[in-house]
Amino acid sequence: MTATSTPAVGIDLDRPTIPFSRIVGVELRKLADTRAGRWLLGAVGVISVVVMVIMLWVIVANDVAVGFKDFLIAMSLPMGVLLPVLGVLSVTSEWSQRTALVTFTLVPHRGRVLAAKVVVGLIVAALAVVVAALAAAIGMVLAGMAVDTAWNVNPLELLGFFALQALGLLMGITFGALLLSSPAAIVTYFAWAFVLPTIFGVATVFISWFGDLQPWIDFNTAQQPLFDGGWTGEKIGQLATSGTIWLVVPFVFGAMRVMRSEVK
Repeated sequence: MTATSTPAVGIDLDRPTIPFSRIVGVELRKLADTRAGRWLLGAVGVISVVVMVIMLWVIVANDVAVGFKDFLIAMSLPMGVLLPVLGVLSVTSEWSQRTALVTFTLVPHRGRVLAAKVVVGLIVAALAVVVAALAAAIGMVLAGMAVDTAWNVNPLELLGFFALQALGLLMGITFGALLLSSPAAIVTYFAWAFVLPTIFGVATVFISWFGDLQPWIDFNTAQQPLFDGGWTGEKIGQLATSGTIWLVVPFVFGAMRVMRSEVK
């Protein structure tokens, strides 16, 4: 009897990898395909309009002058809550919806997927700034019919406004990568964003020397000059130092966890 042998299947090592731009496009679609993602993206636009309407009502009722910057500051508050949650979900949805196996089978290099999520986060932050600026511009035109207005924002302050939204979204991605659980990451983020600054504030009251240290370790406080235009050398140093502590180092550990976590 003659045995037939099946030739070994060869592996094409020269086959090109998936372009990074395609991975970014897929991650952008995935962010909008989930119900939570759609609601959050829609909420950014809706809340911007709601804030504009409330601002107009208050301004006209009290007959006070208003500036373009005032509208942006008001809109940054809800965006500072929604965008980080979107960043968390962009990472944790791979594990909560059990799509990680498919994602990392199609793109075995997990670092490329995580990098694509970061790029998508920056794109979403830029789009959020555009939406906020458009809503603020409409608000200024309408307010100008009743009160004095001032277009008092320079390009550096707009860049700072974008940086605020981008940093918030990146913090969400960082907590999502560290914990790989939507509830845990969201709760931890809000504890960091709202509880920790309160603790730091109390510490400055009872510990005299802590007031000088706080700007260097409190990332929330260090971000405030971004939209105030106070980008001095010392402020940039404080932002870089606190950002390294709360963003860069945790992101590295989060990336390591994404790389090494078992995919089920």
